[in-house]
Amino acid sequence: METMTTACVKLNAQASNKTEAVRIAGQLLVDAGYIAPGYVDSMLKREEVANTFLGAGVAIPHGMVEDRHLILHTGVAVVQFREGVTWKDGDQAQLVVAIAAKSDEHIVLLRRLTRLMQLPKSIDSLVATDDAQLIVSTLADEPVPTAAPATESMAWPSEAHSDWTLDYPNGLHARPATRWVDTAKRFTCDIRVYKGHEFADAKALTGLLSLGVTRGDSLRIAARGPDARRAVDALLDAVRALSAEEKADAERARRNALAARRSAPDWLPGGSPQAIYGIGASPGLAIGTLVRHISHQFDVPDSPGDVVADGETLESAVLAISQELQTMEAQTRTRLGASEAAIFAAQRELIADADLLRDSLASILRGHGPAWAWQFALQARVEKLQAVADPLLAARALDLRDVGERVLAHMLGIERHSLVLHQPSILVAEDLTPSDTLQLDMKFVVGLAISSGGPTSHTAILARTLGLPAVVAAGSALLVAPEGQLAVIDGGVGAVYLDVSQTDQDAANEVIARQTATRNALRESRYLPATTTDGHTVEVAANVANAKQASVAIEAGAEGVGLMRTEFLFLERNIAPDEEEQYRVYREMTEVMGGRTLIIRALDIGGDKKVPYLNLPTEENPFLGVRGARLLLIRQDLLYTQLRALYRAAAHGPIRIMFPMVTHTSEIEALREHCERARQQVNGPQLKIGIMVEVPAVAVMADKFAPLVDFFSVGTNDLTQYTLAIDRQHPELAPQADSLHPAVLDLIARTVAAAKKHGTWVGVCGGLAGDPLGARILTGLGVDELSMSAQDIAAVKATLRGDSFSAMQVLAQRALAAGSADEVRAL
Repeated sequence: METMTTACVKLNAQASNKTEAVRIAGQLLVDAGYIAPGYVDSMLKREEVANTFLGAGVAIPHGMVEDRHLILHTGVAVVQFREGVTWKDGDQAQLVVAIAAKSDEHIVLLRRLTRLMQLPKSIDSLVATDDAQLIVSTLADEPVPTAAPATESMAWPSEAHSDWTLDYPNGLHARPATRWVDTAKRFTCDIRVYKGHEFADAKALTGLLSLGVTRGDSLRIAARGPDARRAVDALLDAVRALSAEEKADAERARRNALAARRSAPDWLPGGSPQAIYGIGASPGLAIGTLVRHISHQFDVPDSPGDVVADGETLESAVLAISQELQTMEAQTRTRLGASEAAIFAAQRELIADADLLRDSLASILRGHGPAWAWQFALQARVEKLQAVADPLLAARALDLRDVGERVLAHMLGIERHSLVLHQPSILVAEDLTPSDTLQLDMKFVVGLAISSGGPTSHTAILARTLGLPAVVAAGSALLVAPEGQLAVIDGGVGAVYLDVSQTDQDAANEVIARQTATRNALRESRYLPATTTDGHTVEVAANVANAKQASVAIEAGAEGVGLMRTEFLFLERNIAPDEEEQYRVYREMTEVMGGRTLIIRALDIGGDKKVPYLNLPTEENPFLGVRGARLLLIRQDLLYTQLRALYRAAAHGPIRIMFPMVTHTSEIEALREHCERARQQVNGPQLKIGIMVEVPAVAVMADKFAPLVDFFSVGTNDLTQYTLAIDRQHPELAPQADSLHPAVLDLIARTVAAAKKHGTWVGVCGGLAGDPLGARILTGLGVDELSMSAQDIAAVKATLRGDSFSAMQVLAQRALAAGSADEVRAL
C-alpha cells in the first residue's frame, strides 16, 4: 500500500481552529484505510501534550506512541490551508501533514520536509498549488524533482560566492570535511556549500557529508554577513589546499594495492579449506579463533519528562561525550599518531552539529523523551549518509552512529563493555567503530575480519596502524562462519580460511614467524646507520612539522630533521605568529633534537598552501606565482620576524636555514644579506644557509648556485611537477607525476654532480626519498641525506644496508638510461 496518494490531499481547505484542522486531516487517513477512527482522537491527545508545529508554516500532527495499534498501514495526509490555521503560540499552519507511522517509516518524509523548510519558496509553491499530484511528488519518499528548489537555492541573497569543482579522488569524506568546518567556523558570517539545488551549512559536518559530494561535482561556496568575501576566499583556499593531500593518499593506496596484487602470497593452503574472500585492508598472516563482535542494540523508550530538564539531559550528555572524545583524541595521538587521532576530532564535530541538536530539541519540545529524540534525529542522518551513492561517503555513517550511540548510552546509563578475550582471536564483525577498534585487547586480537566496509574505512586504517592483518568487505558468508573454530587470515590476499589442516597451519606459523622476525629486526635495527655492504653511509632524516613529530621520528630511527615545515605555524589562525611565538617553537625543536641536524625551511606559502589573513592577491596559477622565497623578498615583515626567531633559537642548538622556491642567483644573494642583517639584530650565531632545488632552472644551473649556498635539498614533489608540466593536483594527470621519471632523475644527477665539484652537501626531502627503490637510486646518484616520513625510516635504512653502494650506482645509471618511470620501476 502506498504511503501517500492524491486521495489523501485536500486543497484550499477551511478550518476555524487547530482541532478542526486535525480532524479534517485525520478523516482523510480514515477514509483511505490507513487508520482506525480512534487514532484521530490520539492525534488530538498529542496536541494537548506537545507542539507539532514544525516551522515555516508546516505542522505535523501524529498520534501517541501507545496508540500505534490503531494504525492499519503507514500513511500520510496533507491538508492545504491557504489562509492559515492558528496552531500553538500564534503560529500559522498552512500545510498540515498528518502522519500515521507504524514504526519509523516517516523519517524520510520528515527529512524531506526539513529540507523544504530551508527553501521557503518551495513551501510557498505547495501552499499555492491547485495540483494535488505536485504535493505528493514533492513529499513522497522518491520525490519528483521540481524547479523550485534549484531556483530557491541560487536565490539565497549571498554577498560573495565562488565556484569550484571537487577533485578529491575519494570525494568529500569526514577528514577533509572536518577541515572545511574548522575553516568556516573562524568566521561569524553564514556560509553555505551548494551542490546543484542542495546545500549545507559549511559549519555543520553532517550537512556537508550528506550532500554526497564526489569527484567532479561542481560546488558553490556562498556567504553573507560580516567578512563574507574573506570567508569565501578562505574556505576556497582551504578546500583547494587539501587536493594534493587527498590525491597523494589515493595514489599511495593505488600503488599499495597494485604491489599487493603483483606480489606472490607468502602462504597458500595446500589442502582445500573453505575460503571467504574480501578485500585485503592490512597485510600480514595470522592464526586465531573466530570471535564475533556484536554491536550493542539499544531499546529506547519514549519517556518524556519536563521539557527543560530533558533538554539539559541531552545537552549534558553531548558535552560529556565531547569531552571523552577529546581525551580519546589525545590518547590516540600519543599511541598511534595525528592521522588516527583525527577520527575523534571528526566525531566531535559530528555531534556538535547544530542541526542535529536542533532537531533533537525540537522533538523534545514536541513531547518526546531526550533519548528517543536523539535517536530519532541520529537515525535520520545515518540513513541519509548510508543512502549516498559513493561507498566511501556512505561509510561515514558508521562514524556518526558510533558517536551518536555513545551519547545515547550516556543518557540511558548503559556502560559499553569491551570484548574480553582469552586466546589469540580473529575478530569478526559487520563493522567496527573507531572506538571499538581502539578498545581492543591487543594481547589477544591477531586479526580483523569485517563483512562490510572498504580499504579506506577507519577499521582498515587503524588495523594498518596497529599492525593487524585485516580483511574487509567479506560479505554475509563471514557472519555465518561458526564462531570458536580456528581460522587463518591473510590480509595481503584478502581471505579468511576455515577448516585449515594441521599441515597448512604449521606452514602458516612458519611464515608468521618469518614476518614477525622481519618486523622485529626492522624495529631493533632502526638506530643503526644506513651503511651499505661496501661501507658507504647515507644520513636518514625525517620530514616534520613540530617538536612532537620530531620526537616520534627520532624514536623511529631518524638521525636528524631534513625538513621542518614552518608554514603550519601560519595555518588555521587569523593572524601571523609573532617573533616570540616562533622563537619558542624553534627552541623547543632544538631541545628535542639534542644536537642532531635540524633543517628548518623558511615560510613556504603559495601554490597549494594559502593564508587568507595575509591578503595575498589571487593568482591564475599560484604554483607559478608569488610563493616561497619570492613572497619572502616582497613581504620582508614576514621574513625578518622568522629570521630573528631562528637566529635566537639557534643559541640553544644547531639550526640550518633553507629557502624554498629560489629561481635566480640574485634571490639567494639577497636572502643571504637579509640573514646576516637579522643575525646581527639579535646577535645570533652563524648558520648554514641552503636552498631547495625544486625549480628545474636551479638544477640546470646548479654549478652557478653551489658556490652561493652551504647545501642543497631536492624537493622531488615540486621538481617533478615543474619538470613534467603536470599539476600534481590535477584529477586525471596527478598519477603521472612520478618522481622516478628519468627526466627528474637526470636533474637530480646534475645537481649532485655540480654540488660535488664545489663541496656542497645535497639532501632529498621529497616523497621519492621514502620509496625503497627511490632511496637506492638516489644513493647511487650520490646524495648525502634522505629525509622522509617517520614510518618509512626503518625500512629504507634496512634496504640501504642490504645492498652495496656500487650496485646502487649501477642501478642509478640504468634508471637514467630508461625511457619512462614504468621502466625505472621495472628495474
